[in-house]
Amino acid sequence: MSSKERVLTTFARQPADRVPINYEANPGIDARLKAHFGLSPNDGEGLRRALGVDFRGVGARYTGPRLHPERPDRRVDPQWGWVTKYIEHSSGAYWDFCDFPLTNADEETVARWPMPSPDDYDYSHIAAACVAKREYAIHVGNPGLACIMNTAGFLRGMEQVFLDLALDDPAGLLLIDRMLAIQLEITRRELEAANGGVDFLWIGEDLGTIRGPIISRETFLKHIKPRHQPFFDLAKAYHLPVMIHTCGSSSWAYEEYLKMGLRVVDTLQPEAADMSPAYLKKRFGDRLAFHGCISTAGPVAYGTVDDVVRYCRETLEIMMPGGGYCFAPTHALQDNSPTENVVAMYETAHRYGRY
Repeated sequence: MSSKERVLTTFARQPADRVPINYEANPGIDARLKAHFGLSPNDGEGLRRALGVDFRGVGARYTGPRLHPERPDRRVDPQWGWVTKYIEHSSGAYWDFCDFPLTNADEETVARWPMPSPDDYDYSHIAAACVAKREYAIHVGNPGLACIMNTAGFLRGMEQVFLDLALDDPAGLLLIDRMLAIQLEITRRELEAANGGVDFLWIGEDLGTIRGPIISRETFLKHIKPRHQPFFDLAKAYHLPVMIHTCGSSSWAYEEYLKMGLRVVDTLQPEAADMSPAYLKKRFGDRLAFHGCISTAGPVAYGTVDDVVRYCRETLEIMMPGGGYCFAPTHALQDNSPTENVVAMYETAHRYGRY
């Protein structure tokens, strides 16, 4: 099978020749993997080929002006204006969100906040990219597309976002709706430009902690579900399945997403409540395909190579029967993951992930 055939067969919950494989990683472990395979630091495609990754993404490029000024001690997103600072830790470093410029903003301030126009993106290369990547399963979007709480939190802070949703704060809801409207139109234009070359739409919303839901069911039904519906409607108009990224304990919301037409769930953090592979396979295996399950906070990060092989084999044995499982980390692989463990993870998928 080609990668595209493999993924689409799996999304249809049928056995393919092997489980499809995906990859996402933080910069530190990504650089170490490229060095391990003798690749140049910027050869992301070469690394995906070395790992046997079946997925590729396409999307528009922003070509508009910088809307938010730079700062010497921070990184400021030129389009949306969220702010990050560089944080070093024992195994690497990352850019962490900070300052939250719209925390105390009122409706008028939110309405004036500069945001990109869908006209300020270049869509002209997308059709050619789809042709070049046609052997792979091609997606538009990513775990951040349509994400409400995280994305609004970049500008408003998570505490304020939860208050916005609980109290129907007009400023917070306006921020969410402005951002989603822009994302939806960009996505529509990307799908139109792809000329039928896209295989699925990827969106996201982190819905849980390790222990349980991060918001109430009532808040989900009032504020999250109706704001995600237009993205499902858009995918349906282009005859595309939707895959949704949901960190933490999120299976409580899957029944509602199934009503909207959800086909594939991503992340599947096994440490979280009601997210173990066995639970998910038993409860949803006849209705959903799965993408994820390989914890970035378990043996891949903290175990030996033998631990990794054993853990990945156990996950495959649970999730593979009958088809419908894509092998992938639960999140971006973290920099504290030993190179040999990540290599073993992907070797195990190729060795034991065959039907």
